[in-house]
Amino acid sequence: MKFISIFYGLFLLSTLGIYWTVTEQKLRLWILLIASIVFYSSWHIQYLPLLLVLTFINFRLGLEIGKNTSPGKHSQDWQISNEEWRIAQADWNLNRLKILWFGIILNAGLLLSFKYLPILLKWIFNLPLDSPDAPFKLISPLGISFFTFECIAYLVDVYRGAPATDQFLKFATYKLFFTKLISGPITRYHNLAVQFNTLRFPSVDKLAEALWLIARGAVKKGILADNLGIFVDLCFGNLQRAGSTDLWLATLAYGLQLYLDFNGYVDIARGSALLFGLVLPENFDFPYFSTSIADFWRCWHITLGDWLRNYLYFPLGGSRRGLMRTCGNLLIVMLVAGIWHGSAWGFMIWGALHGTALAVHRLTDVMSDRWKILELFWQNPLGLIFAWLLTQFMVFTSWIWFRLPSLQDSVLVIQNLWGRTADAQFLEKVYIEALNSSPQQISWLLLALAMLMGISYVFKQGMKLELSWPIKLVFVPLCFYAVWLLAPEGSLPYIYFDF
Repeated sequence: MKFISIFYGLFLLSTLGIYWTVTEQKLRLWILLIASIVFYSSWHIQYLPLLLVLTFINFRLGLEIGKNTSPGKHSQDWQISNEEWRIAQADWNLNRLKILWFGIILNAGLLLSFKYLPILLKWIFNLPLDSPDAPFKLISPLGISFFTFECIAYLVDVYRGAPATDQFLKFATYKLFFTKLISGPITRYHNLAVQFNTLRFPSVDKLAEALWLIARGAVKKGILADNLGIFVDLCFGNLQRAGSTDLWLATLAYGLQLYLDFNGYVDIARGSALLFGLVLPENFDFPYFSTSIADFWRCWHITLGDWLRNYLYFPLGGSRRGLMRTCGNLLIVMLVAGIWHGSAWGFMIWGALHGTALAVHRLTDVMSDRWKILELFWQNPLGLIFAWLLTQFMVFTSWIWFRLPSLQDSVLVIQNLWGRTADAQFLEKVYIEALNSSPQQISWLLLALAMLMGISYVFKQGMKLELSWPIKLVFVPLCFYAVWLLAPEGSLPYIYFDF
């Protein structure tokens, strides 16, 4: 059941009708849970039992971790000595830590199994797993990466002192909530649980905002990302024939496609959730206008960056143990981010590049603190422009490894970025027959799209201007009509479904 489809619209409307008809909170949670099960069953029904079992296991682990930190047999004996009390407390905290580690290993192990077991099987049987002769095929459940990261976050939060829920219905509804289940945003349990307790029918401006989010998300995905994706697929699918200009255009187009595709999904997810009276976290904040790689990761996939900081970077020591340790921690965190995205070497290199860039940025910050001239340079307009160009050059070129995780393909692109001319057959098949366009026209279209994003950035971030809710309502049907007219036939799958 695709987000941009008549079926999803009917599913959403029917669920909303039943949801707001009932008044009891428990019934509303049941409706959301059943709707989420139906939604996921339309994609991967074979993995639904796995998600339900994993949900129950994490629910029980959370209860065990969240039990009173004072062992019961001692808490009833008021004559116990302070020393005995400290020993009992230490023993119980050790047990809680063991349970936490069991939960982390269980969730992370399951995720790594789905991502890396196919590679082991390929090595063992020496067969491509998409071959009809393969012993069996293992397809990762949709959303397993987001699902397991949320489970780990919940267990760690409870270990750190947040209350564990004793209501399985509420926890299961949070875990399986269909708008965020497959591709996020990564949401913490306690943030959503508070909202479950205070559900209110959205006001007119909230309804307008929800519909506007869905409509603009459909435009980003259906019109912009999918049409960019056609060009990207044609270029990266013909690497031997493409020229340097084509590869640069495809690289820029892919960076925009990835952003619009994922951001469009999150807009629809957040808009759908808002119709149920639930607010999901933002996931993007104009990342392509960042002037440093650290700012980029504060604005790109915000909930993943927040997860990596809170549950990996800080436990590793963060920036509290010296400059070299900080740089090492940054590299480790981004390597984990690469592993999270996929098992191919390209994702590892992508993570290593971003980790190295973050470490260099940290070193540059330290040098700027010591030499005033450097600090003044980065703060003046020329320095800001240079920093922006350097940051985006790094980000966009690293997307090559992300889009083509096979080292053979990505290395070929890197080698051909300069001095290669496309053959005549490529130009004719791609630009004339498939796109009815030219490299110059594609360049102007990408520039126009970047300018539109820049105008949006200036209005929202610079001038703090927002459309009023009546204007949003006017644009909603126009957006849907534009998607119906301009979206390519057979829409491309969401890119982050692969992760």
